[in-house]
Amino acid sequence: MSLKLENIELAFDGFCVLNRINLSVDRGEFVCLLGPSGCGKTSTLRVCAGLETPIHGRVIIDDQIVTDGSDVLPPEKRKIGFLFQDFALFPHLNVFKNVAFGLKDFPKSEIQDRVQEVLTQVRMEKYANALPHMLSGGQQQRVALARAMAPQPRIILLDEPFSGLDSGLRAEIRDQTLHILKSSNVAAVMVTHDPEEAMFMGDRIILMKDGNIVQDGTPTELYSQPVDHFAASFFGEINILKGVIKNDQAKTVLGYVPAKGFKEGEKVDVLVRPENINIQRVLDDIGTNEKAHIMAARYLGRESLLHIRLEDENANTTHLHARVDGQLLPKENESIMATMDYERAFVFRAS
Repeated sequence: MSLKLENIELAFDGFCVLNRINLSVDRGEFVCLLGPSGCGKTSTLRVCAGLETPIHGRVIIDDQIVTDGSDVLPPEKRKIGFLFQDFALFPHLNVFKNVAFGLKDFPKSEIQDRVQEVLTQVRMEKYANALPHMLSGGQQQRVALARAMAPQPRIILLDEPFSGLDSGLRAEIRDQTLHILKSSNVAAVMVTHDPEEAMFMGDRIILMKDGNIVQDGTPTELYSQPVDHFAASFFGEINILKGVIKNDQAKTVLGYVPAKGFKEGEKVDVLVRPENINIQRVLDDIGTNEKAHIMAARYLGRESLLHIRLEDENANTTHLHARVDGQLLPKENESIMATMDYERAFVFRAS
C-alpha cells in the first residue's frame, strides 16, 4: 500500500472541512478525487502532501507514518511529486534547471542523466535550454510533470493539472500523462471536478461532498451503481420519475421498475439517464399512447436531444429528456411511444 489515510479530520476556524476520511492507494494505481467546489478534495490532497495538518487521523506512506496528529513529516521529506494547476515553473530557470531543481539529493554525476531521462519521457528533450515563457501551455505542463517525476517519488499528487488547457489540448496531454504515470508504476492521486476526466483517468474514483466520501469505486461502479441521488446526478443529466411501491416494484408514468427493500405504498424517486429513455415514432394514431409528445428536438451530431412531455392517468405532467441516435429527429408535438431501460434505472427514497 503506497498511501493510506485513516480517519482524517480537518477543520478551519472550527468549520469541518474533512470528516473522518479513509482512503488507500496502491502502487501503480490512479485514483481521482471528484466532487463540486468546496467538497474537500483539494484539502485531502494537501493533507497527503503534508501541506495541511489534520486535527485527527493518520497518513501512512509505504508503511511509514508521516502524520499522526502530533508529529508531521515535512512535505520535502515524503518523496511525493506535486503537479500544480498553474504548473508553478520558475520563470528565470530554463527547462533543464526547472527539472533539476528537485534533485539536490542526487549525486551530481547522476543529475544530467536523470533530467535527460525524464525530459525524453515527456518528449521535451529538445527544449532543455528554453525558458518557460517560450513554451506553450501543453509544453509547460509536460515540463512540470517531468519535474515532479525526476526525484523518483513514491506518489504523484495532481491538482486539476489540465484545467488551464483548451479542450483539444487537454485531451491529448491528459492521455500522455496517464501513459507516463502508468509506465512509471507510481501511485497517483488527482483532484478534478470533471466527471468525464475522472472516468478517463481513474482506476478508482472517490466522490466527495461536504467533506465526506459519498462513494468509492471504479468508474463503472459509480456510473452504473450510484448510492444516492447526488452520486447518480454528478455523472451527467438525470431524469427523476415519481413512483410508488407496489409489490416490490416502483410504479411510474413509464411503467414498473423492480424495487426491493421498500415498504408497500412508499414514495420513491426513479432515476434514469437520458440515454436510457427509448422512443418509438408513431406512424398512425390508432391504438397508440397519445400522452407522450415531443416538446422539442435538438440535433447534436451523433445524437439528438429530445424534450418529452408525458401525462399519467391523473393528467399529471412529467418532462423528460432523451438522447437518441442523431438520425432520429421527431417533429415538435409529434406523438411517440416512450419506454425506459428498467435495468438501468435507479430507485431511491423520495428526496
